[in-house]
Amino acid sequence: MKKILFVIGSFLSLTAMAQVKMPAPSPTQTLTQEFGLGKIEIVYSRPSLKGRPVFGAGSLLAPFGDVWRTGANGATKLTFSDPVNIGNKTLPAGSYGLFTIPGATEWTIIINTNSKGWGSFDYKEAEDVVRLKVAPETTCSTTETFTIGIDNITAQTATIYLKWGKTKVNIPIITDIRPTVRAQIEAATSAATVNPSIYQSAATFYLELDHDYNKALVFADKAIAANAKAYWLHLLKARIHVALKDKKGAKASAETCKQMATEAKNMDYVRSADEILKSL
Repeated sequence: MKKILFVIGSFLSLTAMAQVKMPAPSPTQTLTQEFGLGKIEIVYSRPSLKGRPVFGAGSLLAPFGDVWRTGANGATKLTFSDPVNIGNKTLPAGSYGLFTIPGATEWTIIINTNSKGWGSFDYKEAEDVVRLKVAPETTCSTTETFTIGIDNITAQTATIYLKWGKTKVNIPIITDIRPTVRAQIEAATSAATVNPSIYQSAATFYLELDHDYNKALVFADKAIAANAKAYWLHLLKARIHVALKDKKGAKASAETCKQMATEAKNMDYVRSADEILKSL
């Protein structure tokens, strides 16, 4: 019996020792990026070239003309916390699969409702919600490991890019935050007690994003009424007057900003005010 137990114990030890963990050939990456009032999350696997050709006729990695999973292993997954616009189509918040059809002079970008399939084997064209044609770029350097990233980020626009080998593909994306921010401003400014900083935020929003310059001026005046010595608010008001093509108003506000900023020894605002004055 002892011999049998020893043999069994030895077998279990060898089995445990035989378990070897190796690095994933195409490791998974999760990318999270704040965008607009929400965020974008991308989960994908990253194959490497390893001396193999990519994006060409007969390529074993991603041949021209075939639907590609846009990565390795499972389908590449895009998750948007807020609605976005891609290819002139609005996508509700949620998760989607990203597929592509590479080409020499044109790529087809596909956003599909299936984000859980394995590779492109489960891909069905009937589940597409967006098909967008884009032109690939040729890069100077070679990207060894397939990379997805997000750059060119503004308040309402960004670019999802794909890079592998010497190819880069850009996917423009848009979100419209204006209705949500308008509702927030209306609620905040109609409350029984209003935080004066709300007026500055509202003026900046209507100037930079909503381009309703008259509303921007109203809120700038309210902000200044609550804090008349805030030279940065007078600079904001000067910028609004510039947008309204009111040179006289812009000059008066810029000069007030410059005087107050000089007294406060804030030369950054002095220079900013001077730039406006020189532009008039």
